[in-house]
Amino acid sequence: MLAQVHDEPENSDCFWKSGYDRKVSAREAKKKKVIFWGIEVPETLSWRGWELGKEMIKHLTLKNVHGKVQKLSYRAPSTPFFFTVFPQLITLNPGMSVTLPIVFRPSEKRDYEDNIIFVKAEGEFSVTLHATLPRFRLSIPAAVQLPVCAIHSATEATFPVCNVGDLVSIFAWETSSPFSMDPTCGTLNPGAECMVKVVFKPEVAGVHYAAATCWFGGEVKQKRTIKLKALAKYPCLCVSVTGKKSEGVQPGKFQDALCFGSVAVGTTVEKSVEIFNMSVVDAPCRIERAKDPLLRDYVFSCDVSHDVVPAKGKLVLCIRFQPQVVGEHSTDYFTITSAAGHLETVLKVVGSCKGPSVSLHQQSVDFNWINLGESLMRTLQISNTSDVPAYYQFDIDCKGSVFSLDRPCGVLEGATTLTLKVIFRPAHPMNYHRRVVCLVHHQEPLYVDFFGTCHSDTAKPTTLQKRHLSWYRTNMVRGLTFYPPNILSEMLKNGKLQMDEKGALMLPPEISEDQPPKEYLEPNSMAEYFYDGVSSDLALFPAHVSVSPREYDFGCCMPPHKAESLSLCVTNHTKGNIIVAWTPSHGSAFQVHPEICDIPPLESSTFYVFCRPTQVNSLYAAELEGFAVYKVMRHYTNIENDATICPSWCLTVRLRAHTYEAKREHIIPQYTLDVPKTFPPVVCDTDTYCSMLLSNPSTSLITFSVNQTACPSVLVKPSLGYVIPGGHQIFFLSTHPVNTVLQQHVLPLELNSYPAYTKEIVLQSCGQSLLLLLEGDGILYFKPLHIGTSSTRMYSIKNCTRLPMVFTWKIHRSDSKILSVSPTEGILQPYETMSQAWTFTPDKEIKYVLQAMVFVRWKSPDPVSPKDVHYVLRVIGEGTLGTIRAQKEHLDLGNVLVGDQKSCSIVLLNDEICTLNYILSVEQITGPQDPEDICSHPLALELEHSRGTIPARSKALVRIKVRPTHRLHYTWLIKYAICTPRDLASTKEFLCSIVAIGVYPTLRITDACTTGTASSNRMHIWKLFSLDTLNEFLERDPTPGELTYKVPTRHSTCLIPPVYTPLLVDFDFGSAPVGSEPTTVMLLLENKGVVPVDWAFLFPSDQKIDMEHWAEDADFTPQELHQMRIQDNQLFSVSPKSGTLLPGQEKSVQLSHRHDFIGTDRLPVLLKISYGHEILLTFSGVTVERDQRYVHFASTKHVFAPIALGRSQPPTQIYKLYNGGSMPVTFEVQLDNIVKIQEKNFQHPVFVCLTPRGEIPPGEAGHIKWIFSPLEAKTYTVDVLIDIPEGDSTQITFQGAGYNPNIVEEAATSRHFFSSAVIPGSAKLTLPGQAATLSHHRICLGNIPDCTKAGRLVFLNNISKSKAVVFTWQVNSCKEMVLEVAPESGVAQPGESIPCFITLQHTRTPYFCRINLVCEVYIQESLVQYERDLHEWEKEKERQAVEFTITEKDLGTKRKLTSPSVRLSDSAETANLPESSAVIRKYKTLPPIKSHPTPSQPPGHIERGLLDKDASQVKPEPPTPLFLYLDVSARSYAIEDFLSNFALDFPRYFLSRPFSTQPSESKLVDGSRHRSRTDMEHKQLSLAAASKQELEVVTDILTGVIRSLLEDGRFQKSVRKIQDEPIPYFSQFQSAKSAELQDSRQGSMIPSRVSSLTDLDLEKDGEKKKISQETSPSDLLESCETFHHKQLREKEIISRQPAVGNLVELVLENTLQNILIEASRGEVVLTAQPRVIALPPNASRRITNPATPPSRA
Repeated sequence: MLAQVHDEPENSDCFWKSGYDRKVSAREAKKKKVIFWGIEVPETLSWRGWELGKEMIKHLTLKNVHGKVQKLSYRAPSTPFFFTVFPQLITLNPGMSVTLPIVFRPSEKRDYEDNIIFVKAEGEFSVTLHATLPRFRLSIPAAVQLPVCAIHSATEATFPVCNVGDLVSIFAWETSSPFSMDPTCGTLNPGAECMVKVVFKPEVAGVHYAAATCWFGGEVKQKRTIKLKALAKYPCLCVSVTGKKSEGVQPGKFQDALCFGSVAVGTTVEKSVEIFNMSVVDAPCRIERAKDPLLRDYVFSCDVSHDVVPAKGKLVLCIRFQPQVVGEHSTDYFTITSAAGHLETVLKVVGSCKGPSVSLHQQSVDFNWINLGESLMRTLQISNTSDVPAYYQFDIDCKGSVFSLDRPCGVLEGATTLTLKVIFRPAHPMNYHRRVVCLVHHQEPLYVDFFGTCHSDTAKPTTLQKRHLSWYRTNMVRGLTFYPPNILSEMLKNGKLQMDEKGALMLPPEISEDQPPKEYLEPNSMAEYFYDGVSSDLALFPAHVSVSPREYDFGCCMPPHKAESLSLCVTNHTKGNIIVAWTPSHGSAFQVHPEICDIPPLESSTFYVFCRPTQVNSLYAAELEGFAVYKVMRHYTNIENDATICPSWCLTVRLRAHTYEAKREHIIPQYTLDVPKTFPPVVCDTDTYCSMLLSNPSTSLITFSVNQTACPSVLVKPSLGYVIPGGHQIFFLSTHPVNTVLQQHVLPLELNSYPAYTKEIVLQSCGQSLLLLLEGDGILYFKPLHIGTSSTRMYSIKNCTRLPMVFTWKIHRSDSKILSVSPTEGILQPYETMSQAWTFTPDKEIKYVLQAMVFVRWKSPDPVSPKDVHYVLRVIGEGTLGTIRAQKEHLDLGNVLVGDQKSCSIVLLNDEICTLNYILSVEQITGPQDPEDICSHPLALELEHSRGTIPARSKALVRIKVRPTHRLHYTWLIKYAICTPRDLASTKEFLCSIVAIGVYPTLRITDACTTGTASSNRMHIWKLFSLDTLNEFLERDPTPGELTYKVPTRHSTCLIPPVYTPLLVDFDFGSAPVGSEPTTVMLLLENKGVVPVDWAFLFPSDQKIDMEHWAEDADFTPQELHQMRIQDNQLFSVSPKSGTLLPGQEKSVQLSHRHDFIGTDRLPVLLKISYGHEILLTFSGVTVERDQRYVHFASTKHVFAPIALGRSQPPTQIYKLYNGGSMPVTFEVQLDNIVKIQEKNFQHPVFVCLTPRGEIPPGEAGHIKWIFSPLEAKTYTVDVLIDIPEGDSTQITFQGAGYNPNIVEEAATSRHFFSSAVIPGSAKLTLPGQAATLSHHRICLGNIPDCTKAGRLVFLNNISKSKAVVFTWQVNSCKEMVLEVAPESGVAQPGESIPCFITLQHTRTPYFCRINLVCEVYIQESLVQYERDLHEWEKEKERQAVEFTITEKDLGTKRKLTSPSVRLSDSAETANLPESSAVIRKYKTLPPIKSHPTPSQPPGHIERGLLDKDASQVKPEPPTPLFLYLDVSARSYAIEDFLSNFALDFPRYFLSRPFSTQPSESKLVDGSRHRSRTDMEHKQLSLAAASKQELEVVTDILTGVIRSLLEDGRFQKSVRKIQDEPIPYFSQFQSAKSAELQDSRQGSMIPSRVSSLTDLDLEKDGEKKKISQETSPSDLLESCETFHHKQLREKEIISRQPAVGNLVELVLENTLQNILIEASRGEVVLTAQPRVIALPPNASRRITNPATPPSRA
């Protein structure tokens, strides 16, 4: 068997690969070639078998296998042991080779290794040089995989062991069971190979691993290990019976039954059984007959006792059936055993025996009467209704009888009828009657009555008729035939006899004592045949006339000697005179004398029989026939009444003799004997019969004789006789078994009167008694059952006899409701096992011990069965109660895809001792919803089976399939009920609950960026691609139309596939000039859900079914042609087009649009999410000409933010325009419709355009500022035409809504309009080659007051691992907003993150702020290189500006020329310079730059000079920066508006108060901020220039307001309440003493810094004057206190200035920023637990500084 052997690793010396791979010799290994750059060389050169002191030379061949000339050199080996010729250049033409001699000269016995290196222009390569010592080395495969094998079987594999070493090696194997090696040891010469066989004999199924160790070598043993692997499996045999199964086969415990049906007796029928091997291993099996100690006549046989069933194959098993007993039903069992008895299959074989069915059409043949000397012929029909051939024989010697048949014996084929001729030849005038028996082999004998009457001239007896025979048999039963007819007639006359209604005689009632007269019943043919009073001592009826002997053997009768005569004694047992007349047999060797004789009543007479043979050496046999009749029957006149007629009685004597000499051997008989082995089974003390057939196929007579005395227990008829040539003799044998002990009978059958020709016939007989075998010693156990439930068990009973029996089960009436059996009665064939179904149904919780009885009797009614033969079966069971529980009462399936299926299993536990039948029910709860909605939801949970059975103390799995139909939270309550046959289901009990959430695959666009000609602003991309709308669609539930095709599929036959989704989204790629770089948009897809998402972008071609060309429609619509052009040219592309996202996983998708054709491209692309949404994306892009002015409008509608009514300063809003071309674009807003809107609203400017015209650079965005100021709470709409000179004008619809701030819903809607959180703030996508990223690409500052500043922290991350980057923020682009970035520039080292603080200063006016901040990022290395190149360029430019070369030779003649800048040519200049200068000078001096050429220069001279200048001096181009975009958005409110809308957020902001004279303010703000502050001051100072009337109006208004406040009680309470409020944060910065003076100065507030400083100066001047004037000590002390008091007051005034508050706020801001920077660098861990350090007490510190707390870093 071939084995699969695995390779060893590369460093192994094993060459055995798989199967019988060839061995690689050393020469083949040496010749292994490799190729380096077209040079073919050996991989190694090896020296073996070398000796010390001798040189060995090997040649290294190099061959050029390249198509060009190769040149190479080499370096000699580094060690002195290998050397070659001196290295030189080798040139090899294509196909040529060169040989280098390598000399090896060893100095000691060891291994040497070196290499020779060859050098080419492409590189180096080497050839290894090896010299090894002789060693032991075996080549063995690393592993051997043996074929799969069945347990207790064996398999084998072979592998080679090769000696690849240089020495003779002895090897020995060591391995473990179940593996063995053959041979286990051996010797291998160098280069020799030995095949080793591995034998695997497993006893346990599974994968077997073992390591076989091979020890080899010399004194020091080496070992090699080979891994052995084999798989052992259990065989699985399945028996299949070919053909139809018998309908009579009872169900039982047997896998199958082979039914032979009804088979002819003596024949053999063969049927086959197929044994299938379902396993992958060959399965040895044994076929055994079921063992039975009782007597068995094995009619079933199988020649195969053991065989092997191939893997996945079958074995055809032939079983033969040869029945012997007609009518017997045979049953047997064969056991097919495999795997050493681990697996047994019982095969039941059944069959019955059928024999011939021969019948005679007539029971008698009436010849009436004929005259003496005449003969009469009648016909007799014999039929065989069976299909079995029948051997028949009429027991009559036709040569010596008055009745003869033309075919007394023969074979009657199946279903045939034979007509026999019967001839009557009487020899004496008398009545003739002979009851002839027809013997049939394998059938009971048949009887026929031959009768007739012979008249002569003198004697005319009464004609015998059929009715006379009937009357005679009735009279014989009644005992009247022993009287002659004359006496009977006299008694009839005297009234002593009477005649019955049938005409027979009977005794009168008074004599018979009123007993009914006996009637003649046809006796059993076998009993009539054997019970004749001669062969047996018993007789059915007493004999009237008897003869003795009935059989006689004369022995040897040699002529001419006369043998002794035989005396025949004939006895008359009647009470009348009889006449005995022998039928003469002319030509016979046996004669009777006298031929006729009268015998008186009750007397005997002697007749003599003489044997007179005529030939010697011959056999003689005959039957003498005689008839005895009442003498009064000689004449009919003597008969007065026909009822008294008595027929004659036939007497027969069988004779045999031979004429062989004493020493002469008799003729050898040729015969066939068909005899059964056993007698048919019968009940004890009952006769049993069988037949035997002796056939004579020869041409000689065969005589036979059975010695009855040798075997008296068996009766044989006939026991003496002969068989004619070609005929046969049928014997019937009878025995009478008295018990069940087996008896053996030996019958000697002597043939041809020669003892040497004696055949011993051996037969067996045994009586049968009722014997039934109960399974399990008559005890049937039932498992404990739940009350009310039923359990059915099969219980077997076996008939252990050879006779069929009838069984009947009887159960006590009180137990009939608890115990039942089916069937209750039946027939058990011989040796048959039958199973009955017993059902146990307890009704109480108790233990049951019940009894049932089975009564058995014989099937045949003839034998008298015992009266009380029964067996008792004990049935033991128990009734109990049980419950079921779930292993997990709560099962959470988590998230399940809507429309998909999720399966799980519920483990049901039965802890009771009984088996429980259950019914499960499901109740679905879908959360807090309307009852109508709950009813409309179908049941989303399906049970694999709602009912089942759990055995005791076990568990059962119930598979559950969940198919959610909606995105809901499902809860299912599983309940169970124990079901019984009586009560289908009991009350429902809670079992477990299952929870699942129906979900859809959710996908979301979390980031987007772009490269190419489109703007990189993420906000712009987000708007162009309608990603907010797309994300909104993706969050919805799919519509039924979207789920038409749950997965991407080709379903359309049209070029434009049908649309099943109502969700449409535009993907606008913007515009770009033709030939520009493709617009590439990167979208980041993120699976926000909890289930995997399969997504795909399907182009129209991806949805179309591929059809044959003839099926395509040749007429295309313009839309189809447009889409075909886009798809064929791949103007739109998506990469990747499909994928799978796990929960939380992200994937970037690249969408691109190529600008190859001018015009607008549109392509519908289907975004298909498996089992989810199907959204139609319309890809659109515009390609314009190079010189075309084009503005790309993302939408024709713009919606302003909602504005509250009554606001004095509506915010400024911005509308953006994008220049999608390559030319600057000027736009102009047409304000006609705006003026109309203003006129309709009472001249109120609802829409104000602050930027009616402007210019947009190529590829950038332009801003149009708008102010929307509504008058009413409604929506305003205006259509504005934006005119593009030299371009297309576009009408844009502007829409704005005004709302009432007092209405809560409208105010809440307006608040959330600006705070859009759908656009992600953090950047996740990075472009290829991007070296830096921002932590956020969008900052939303939200709603802020207009007098505060807000800031955010953004990190600039250098994602490069090796290059530093330089960044610069472009803050100059923010013209109208004060936006600060700190730091504005810097360097980020590899992997470093730079914190950048983005601060938006106060706007002073309400504004919608949306600034796109740009950060330029350069690779520092490229920037340094650029600066270096730029510096060199500038240096060279300066040098060229001051240097010049005089190229004129004749200066005198050309002095008129004003320019000396004419230069020589390159060659001339280089020639005039020194050598060193010519090498160093790389640049030539440029001529002076002039605006126009001088007239003296030739035309074109300056142009050539300029060209040379441009060619030699090119200004270095700066490196291309990486632009990072940060979108900053905010909305500022006036303070009163902010307080009314966001009062809770107001404490979060610091209100910075402007102070115009602060010297530091100008340092912190830029010019725009200064200008805005100056404008505001001018507005405030404009009150001084007001007129007198205006000042009076203002004074009156303010006076009224102040007076109303002072008189208002609520205002006064509010003022008092302020005093009780907690101290605000800024109050902590005032001193303690100034707090004491707070009450005295509550009413005096310094309105401005100018007035406070003026008061302070006046106080200081006054104090100086007082101090100078008053100098007394007391006045000095008072003045000091006053000065100190004023100094504290001055500090208080200073601390309340806006400058101090701004400074404190700035300090806190810087402090927090420093903490954040340190935390980002890892210097501070903000989340660490605080640590408290307890220092030891320091007395000196505590004394010297008692009030100073310890400093803390």
